Amino acid sequence: MSHYANHVETLQARFDEALQATGFESALIYSGQAAVAFLDDNPYPFRVNPLFKYWLPITDSPKSFIYYRAGQKPVLYLYKARDFWHAPIDIDVTLWGDFFELKVVESLAQVRSDLGDALASTALIGELYEPLDGWDTAAKNPQSLIDHLHYQRAVKTDYELECLRKANTLAARAHNAARDAFYAGASELEIQHAYLAAINFREQEVPYNSIIALNQHSAILHYDVYDRVASAESRSFLIDAGATYNGYCADITRTYAAKKTGFYQELVEAVDKAEQAIISEISPGTSYYDLHVSMHHKIAQILVDFNFFKISPEEVYERGYTNAFFPHGLGHYIGLQVHDVGGFLKAADGSSYERSARHPFLRLLRDIEPGQVFTIEPGLYVVDQLLEEFDGNDDFNWTRITELRPFGGVRIEDSVLVTANGTENLTRDAFDALK
Repeated sequence: MSHYANHVETLQARFDEALQATGFESALIYSGQAAVAFLDDNPYPFRVNPLFKYWLPITDSPKSFIYYRAGQKPVLYLYKARDFWHAPIDIDVTLWGDFFELKVVESLAQVRSDLGDALASTALIGELYEPLDGWDTAAKNPQSLIDHLHYQRAVKTDYELECLRKANTLAARAHNAARDAFYAGASELEIQHAYLAAINFREQEVPYNSIIALNQHSAILHYDVYDRVASAESRSFLIDAGATYNGYCADITRTYAAKKTGFYQELVEAVDKAEQAIISEISPGTSYYDLHVSMHHKIAQILVDFNFFKISPEEVYERGYTNAFFPHGLGHYIGLQVHDVGGFLKAADGSSYERSARHPFLRLLRDIEPGQVFTIEPGLYVVDQLLEEFDGNDDFNWTRITELRPFGGVRIEDSVLVTANGTENLTRDAFDALK
């Protein structure tokens, strides 16, 4: 049996369990539709409901539905409007055709009519545009059902892993092109164009806005403005950019020094080494939170080794200073969404962990299990806003911090699969395969 066949079988079992636990007989998953800009008739780029593409590698079919009744073959209501304004959607059924009952519809009313009285025992999952908000379903987006499904999604099927590996291969190829553009003296916008061209993607097809940051822009965590003119002096380049395959996401960050010797290059190498060291600490049964704290201690050591502080690494962490240089979380689940869901769930019943007061931006608090895929992305930056409260503090070596400021910072990010015997680094394997 193929990986995809096993995937559908797993999803049926997961939905059966979730429906029974929450008291619904069936689920109706709406793919979604493109929202229209305010006071305009132009739509925003369409983003499919992640629970729709969980079942099917279809990411560009608005107004379609998947109907799943416990224990039965899922039905795909594929929307194809009679429309001479737009090109028809070309859907390849090769992979999934045998596993779904296909019904082509021209209106949402046909779906409602076809389901009839079954809607009364069905949970509708999706954005509630008209006329869906008026349908007489048992519930609309019931949190209990969504929590159950999100909890299950943390463990990936072999099909999902196959898609994630291919997404990482695409992203790694584009990253190499962006790196080469940087060393050739390109502007941020030109680097972005090189990235997209390397994998033949439109900008709306990448899973998130690429972070293409030169020099001090590297200290802006979600920088996506893109200077159109090349910098007069190129010092550093941080790129955080991804790709998709069958709706599954890659999320990769790399940092490069313009000069391959000296202080900043050594700092990049130190963060890269620490990132690989923390990956070696991953094992089933341990807490991701503990992994995050361990990374903070490694960042504290780097800060002291590079003379950013006049105190010990232990004091740097205990006094809360590492949060100013490494303010974000160590990572997050990744899969159907870049920031995949379920990171705070303790169990399928929706019980959840409270965010850490010390590390409020950490997106993942669950224990580590085989089959999980998450990112590992430590960083070290000069963020002046975060340093304001420490102004004048003699524990800091402000002269050294000033040296780093024109470079912005450093971040390294890989996606890691947890196995019973260790880890598989999806990202580094992808780069290695391209050598």
